[in-house]
Parts: sequence; structure tokens; C-alpha cells
Amino acid sequence: MSTTQAVRGAVAARLSTLDRLLPLWIGLAMLAGLLLGRGVPALGEVLQAVQVDGISLPIALGLLVMMYPVLAKVRYDRLDSVTGDKRLLVSSLVLNWLVGPLLMFALAWLFLPDLPQYRTGLIIVGLARCIAMVIIWNDLACGDREAAAVLVAINSLFQVVAFAALGWFYLSVLPGWLGLPQTSIHATTWDIARSVLIFLGVPLLLGFLSRRLGEQAKGRTWYEQRFLPRIGPFALYGLLFTIVVLFALQGREITSRPVDVVRIALPLLVYFALTWAGGYALGAGLRLGYERTTTLAFTAAGNNFELAIAVAIATFGVTSGQALAGVVGPLIEVPVLVALVYVSLALRRRFSAHAPAR
Repeated sequence: MSTTQAVRGAVAARLSTLDRLLPLWIGLAMLAGLLLGRGVPALGEVLQAVQVDGISLPIALGLLVMMYPVLAKVRYDRLDSVTGDKRLLVSSLVLNWLVGPLLMFALAWLFLPDLPQYRTGLIIVGLARCIAMVIIWNDLACGDREAAAVLVAINSLFQVVAFAALGWFYLSVLPGWLGLPQTSIHATTWDIARSVLIFLGVPLLLGFLSRRLGEQAKGRTWYEQRFLPRIGPFALYGLLFTIVVLFALQGREITSRPVDVVRIALPLLVYFALTWAGGYALGAGLRLGYERTTTLAFTAAGNNFELAIAVAIATFGVTSGQALAGVVGPLIEVPVLVALVYVSLALRRRFSAHAPAR
């Protein structure tokens, strides 16, 4: 058996049938959501109505269930080894807050010069750095869990502080300098902080408390060999549920405008490919090892679609082109990053055996 096959077998054994057939389950979840949104219009209205202060409760529930098992696996006593890795931290900040938004801005104008609504929606997606699903992709690709937790936390802090300012810069200031049409968004610091607290803060706290209390009561061996395998599959249950809900909310919009969806999808495909490949090349060049290189690549490529959609809806309306562009984001991101999980596993054998320990 080859190294790659052994790695895939180990990952498959961890989550059994769900993991072995992950692309199939995700494809079926996306299809189910689209069909439900298209065939049962009232369902989308009901799901849209079930929210508190602009936060969709079904999506929030799915993301919390998705993220908790992975964050419960993090060994929080090892985080100091990540915070001491300046190369990893600086590389992540540069990729996420300089390269990513600028690349999406360029691609949006290159591919959608005649469609300002979709262009604006894509730029908003590029500004919303990932704090949720990236944890799943990183874990499936056998990345560094502790590094992912730290980088996601840092992204979250930057998101609260910088999102509104970067939105103003990329939608108003930079286009003005280049002689291009300008626009703006409405996103308060509290709106962004609330998203971070709900989608990252709650599962992070639960994961930390689970490990702390579980190890104190039963020990690390019981916690990692008995408790974690029981809750592990719920990460994918939450992921599949979130995908169904998300696409059910916008199923009619997506299926009624297939040409527009394709035009939005093209720059997204280029964006995800370039940011992931750039993160991988940078990590390999810095000799970060497989696990941290993988984490760097996925945290650079992922986006916080729930924040991007919320901002687009709050500013431009639920049926706007900007909101549709936000919804197409995960439509493309999910299958592309699932494919990149397998690419990562295939590349694993190229890295030194002296990669940082998990």
C-alpha cells in the first residue's frame, strides 16, 4: 500500500462511511438544498424568518454542531508552540489580509466588469476571512489542529477590527483612485463581532471546556480514545445540515439564474485555486512541514460566507445580486476545498517526516 493510500485509509477509518464518501454526501446535501429551495418556496421563507437579530438560527445551529467536535480535539496546552512560530503567523496575516482581498478585488473586476452587483458581492466575500468551515477542511486534510485554532482566532480579531475599514477601502477608496465606480457597505463593528462570537466564540469555549473538564475527570487517554470518537461524526452531520439549509435558502435564486451563477463561479474558482496554491507554495518554501503548510493553505483559501451573506443582505437586500454572489461562494468553495483535501493528502508524502507534531 502506498503512503497516500495509507493516509487516506487512516482518515477514512476515523469517520467511517461518512468520511470515505464525503464528496458524495456533500454533493447530495447541496442538491437536496437546491431542490428544496426550488420545490418548496415556503421552506426558504420559513428558514429566513427563523433568525434573531439578523443571525439565521438554522445556519448558526449547523455551524456550532460542525465546529464543536473539531475544537474539542485541539490540545490547548500546545498552543504556545504555534504562537511562537512567527513565520506561520506572519505568512497567514499577509495571505489573509493583503493578498486575499486584493486578489478577489482584481478577479471581480476582471471577470465581472459589466455586473456591478455581483462584483461587489465577490469583493465582500474576499474581505470575510474564514472562521468556520476551514476547521473541517484542515482536520480532514490532517493539518495542524492547534495551528488552525490560533490562525482562526487571529483572523477573527482582525475581522472585527478591519472588515468595515477594508470594505470602505476596496469598494470606495481604491476604485476612486483607479477611476472606477464606487459603492459602500453597512457593517458595524458590533455586527462583525457578533458573528465572530457566535460562529467561533461559542464552539471554541465549549471545545476548551470539554477537554479541560474531560481530562480532569477521566484523563487524556479516555478523552481522546473514548470521548472524541463518539462526537467526531457530528462535525460532518453539522456540515451537511448547514449546506442543506444554506442552499435551501437561495435555491430558487441559484437555479433560476444559471448563467449568472456560472459567471460568478469562474472568478471564485480561480481565487480558491490561487490562494490555496499560494499558501501551499509559501509554506513549503518556508519549510513549515506538511501539517502547518496545509493549515496555512486552507486558512488562506477559505472565506466566512455567513458574514459575507449577512453583510450583503443587510446592505443590499435578500434578493440582491450581491447576496446571490455571497451564496454562490460556498456553492463553489465546498466542492473545491473538498477536492483540495484529497490533493493535500496526495502531496503529504513529499514533505519531510520532521514536520511539527500534532
